Amino acid sequence: MEKDDITTFALPSGLRVVHVPTTSPVAWVGLAVNVGSRDDGAGRAGLAHFVEHTIFKGTTRRRSWHINNRMERVGGELNAYTTKECTTLYTVFPSEHLNRAVELIADLVTRSVFPQAELERELDVVLEEAASYRDSPADAVFDDFEDVLFAGSSLGHNILGIEDELRTLTSRHCLAYMERHFTPGNMVLFSVGNYSASRLERVARQHFSELNRRDVPSARVVPVSTAPTIRTVEMGLHQSHTVTGARVAGMYSEERYALSLLSNILAGPGMNSLLNVQLRERRGLVYTVESSLSLYQDCGALVIYFGCDHDKTQRALRLIDHTIEHIAQGGITSRQLELHKRQLCGQMLVGGDSSEATAMGAGRSVLYYGRVTPLAEAIDRIEGVNASQLAEAARRLLADSRTTLTLR
Repeated sequence: MEKDDITTFALPSGLRVVHVPTTSPVAWVGLAVNVGSRDDGAGRAGLAHFVEHTIFKGTTRRRSWHINNRMERVGGELNAYTTKECTTLYTVFPSEHLNRAVELIADLVTRSVFPQAELERELDVVLEEAASYRDSPADAVFDDFEDVLFAGSSLGHNILGIEDELRTLTSRHCLAYMERHFTPGNMVLFSVGNYSASRLERVARQHFSELNRRDVPSARVVPVSTAPTIRTVEMGLHQSHTVTGARVAGMYSEERYALSLLSNILAGPGMNSLLNVQLRERRGLVYTVESSLSLYQDCGALVIYFGCDHDKTQRALRLIDHTIEHIAQGGITSRQLELHKRQLCGQMLVGGDSSEATAMGAGRSVLYYGRVTPLAEAIDRIEGVNASQLAEAARRLLADSRTTLTLR
């Protein structure tokens, strides 16, 4: 998508809006909100995720049944998800129903009432989701790892929350949370569809006219740096699940391009990633290995996960050390570097070729950077990463800088 195709503007309330035109008969509209589990507050772990679930349970205009059916009656869907720093509420629908979609999103954000009886019923659903997550150590180890890496910080705790604290949440907590965080300056309305930006603006002005909450300064605190540690938790599991990684710079750092490239080289989705070849294909040490880069607004984490038999964990870690050291010492040749960059850029093109990715990406980009970064620009930045920048990124992951957690 070319930059000139994208329209951004602000409503009188200050709510930012971004529209990406398409020729598809299917449209996407939603809100990206700069709030997540790190904003739950003391004693309320899981509040962000709980609000995401219960925002659909009733407004001053609609009961939950009517909310659920509003978009489904025309073939659309309504959904939401929560991360540690962002909540996204969205609908996908046949584009002739733009007014219906925007009106519903506005209704949920400005008039939700969080009926206590509905909250009590939904609590069981949320607790079941949390229990199911804990029953999957391959998933749980990531949050447990961030609890160690960001110890003492709200950034560490599990998005799904803590049962004892979830049971204390009431309508009052949810309403206060909405009042504080779902404010014009803290949200972006995003749209992808085959209608004009001027039409979207008219509809958004009409339905968001009641959004007059006052913006509140962020209360986030930068997590204190912790010393690298190695920890093993005995859980009686059949296999070991290990995450090893380090704290890195956040989403506003220029290092993020080199870090993204490094993560992809180490254990990206390609079967030809270095660690997949070394640990899985050549030696059969692990049944899966993957790398991920989480970029938050004030810090980040680059981590490597692998699952294996208990007696193979240490050998796998030694091979990871060796691979990272090889990159840190400039072992990637110029030719190899160009091939790695070409692969990542190709993956970005393929991954971005969907209306859903375009919609979500546009919302988050305007929310955090104030504009939509053209894919071509992001690719240029990846292609501009040089060998010394890649080596410097790898040095942040050397063994004496990494924290390692194993559940077994």
